[in-house]
Amino acid sequence: MAEFICRLGTPSGDVITRVVESSGSGEAKRQLESEGFKVFTVSSAERGLSAVLPIGSPGKKGRVKQGDFLLFNQQLSALLRAGIPVLQSIGLLRNRSGSESMRRVLADVEDKIKSGIPLSEAFESQGIFPKIYTASLLSGEKSGALDNVLERFVNYLKRSVGVSRKLRGALAYPAFLLVAATFMVAFLTLYIVPRMSDLFKGINANQGLPTVTIVVLAISTTVATNIWWLLPMVLVLGFAVVLYFRTPNGKLLLHKFLLKLPIVGALIRQMTMAQLARSLSTLLSGGITVPESWDIASQSINNLELRRLSQAVLPLIREGRGFTEALGKANWLPELALDMIGIGESSGSLREMLDEVANFYDAESEVRLEQLTTLLEPLILLFMAGIVITILLAIYLPIIQTISSGPFGGKK
Repeated sequence: MAEFICRLGTPSGDVITRVVESSGSGEAKRQLESEGFKVFTVSSAERGLSAVLPIGSPGKKGRVKQGDFLLFNQQLSALLRAGIPVLQSIGLLRNRSGSESMRRVLADVEDKIKSGIPLSEAFESQGIFPKIYTASLLSGEKSGALDNVLERFVNYLKRSVGVSRKLRGALAYPAFLLVAATFMVAFLTLYIVPRMSDLFKGINANQGLPTVTIVVLAISTTVATNIWWLLPMVLVLGFAVVLYFRTPNGKLLLHKFLLKLPIVGALIRQMTMAQLARSLSTLLSGGITVPESWDIASQSINNLELRRLSQAVLPLIREGRGFTEALGKANWLPELALDMIGIGESSGSLREMLDEVANFYDAESEVRLEQLTTLLEPLILLFMAGIVITILLAIYLPIIQTISSGPFGGKK
């Protein structure tokens, strides 16, 4: 059974978001309609709100770049604050946009608004924007403060983009080292060592070759001889592993494994906590209720295991339990975060405290990320040095032994 995020209209006129397990999107829609809901959209839960980075997906309507989306919302917020109507603002931005994909999307949004569809529903129908964005638009339409809601969402998006850039920047050098090490080992194993094997045939006929030389030669000769079927097999195996990790079960298994890694697991939890707190703060500031805010924000959790654990929270909130008490049942949120949220809940400043939690764990994530990169770089360098030293020993030990046992190196 797959999970689907469904945006629904209730008989009382409210708009809610619900996660439904079903064999397919059509079956989920039929099931909800039979329960009396009006179904607006049904989308796979595998994407969740992780679609914030990046926005859109390859498809019929193209891909909207993160920068184009951010620029559009900054400009839209400014036009609305200047008193320009929504439809006119969309038209102006469509004409001025430098992105073909963004122009196509805005043209469709403009047509839908002209036909009487609200702005939030027009964007949601595109199927490429994150739920937190369309939910924020909806809250802005209800409250009449769409410009303020957009400004808060732009700030949220800027911080999310900043975290993503820091992560990519921190891991760029270790990734480069790993790629360089792979090419170097392949060059030594497939080119240098096989060409030295002929040199060793007449060396140390009496004493025999050193063990390290025998092992390196055996590995190198085997790989070089069978490279034409080994390489395709490795590529096919790697492709199969990637495909498996793209399935729900494979992705869940991978995410569970990552959480158990030292430093990496703590980093994932801290980054998830920061993103979750910021999403909740953004939604609550738009006037969305706590249950619906959690329902939407919890889908921003990229790690499927943490998302699965978080599913225990929403039923408790709907039962009337305290927000902090319900969060504790997820069994992964840090104690300090729960204490801070508890203080915010009891003092009536939950949204402000969620912002503080997000800022705190952003800072903690930076420290943990620095620890990770500090650990990775020497490990990769040590790996490279170990491989090079082993190959050099395999090459030079027979030569040294031959010289030392010759007429100028041995005992008289």
